[in-house]
Amino acid sequence: MALDAWLAFLAATAVMLAIPGPTVLLVVGQSLGGGARAALPLVAGVALGDLTAMTLSLAGLGALLAASATVFTVLKFAGAAYLVWLGVRMWRAPVDAAAAPPVTARRAFRDAYVVTALNPKGIAFFVAFVPLFVDPAAAFAPQAAVMIASFVTLAAVNAAVYALLAARLSGAIRRPALRRAFNRAGGAVLVGAGAATAAIRGSS
Repeated sequence: MALDAWLAFLAATAVMLAIPGPTVLLVVGQSLGGGARAALPLVAGVALGDLTAMTLSLAGLGALLAASATVFTVLKFAGAAYLVWLGVRMWRAPVDAAAAPPVTARRAFRDAYVVTALNPKGIAFFVAFVPLFVDPAAAFAPQAAVMIASFVTLAAVNAAVYALLAARLSGAIRRPALRRAFNRAGGAVLVGAGAATAAIRGSS
């Protein structure tokens, strides 16, 4: 992969990742509740989720989603339902930090992985995004490997930054009123993201 194409890909990826979405909101919310101990499994879940989504998209799932209304619909409603469930759970989360159940590493990893990987819009986006930086005169597999590794690394760094910043701020919002406001705002956004995911229209 040419250096200028790779640098352009890195810049575009960094801009895209910097825009907060459901994954970032989940990372922030669980880091506020679980502290720094939740950061590592969250970051691992995001990285593996992006690795799964990008690999599957380049392997042809993105094209299948674009061509098959049934497959796209099943996947989008599964992802939407999971986002809504997470939003309701966040809305109803205890506001007393001492009373809240600890965020286990397994749950943090699972939630981050599913929200990141089970996103048909993201998979379809990779199909449209990656070809912009591919040199058709060169072998595709090495270029794809470089872009997957680069994207996953940047996604993990981005998630880690959000997680660690949220963990540092967790002590500042221990007051029940502030925690309740954050939980309800975050829960509403996740439910809204689920509704938006359900409303995505695939190709017929």
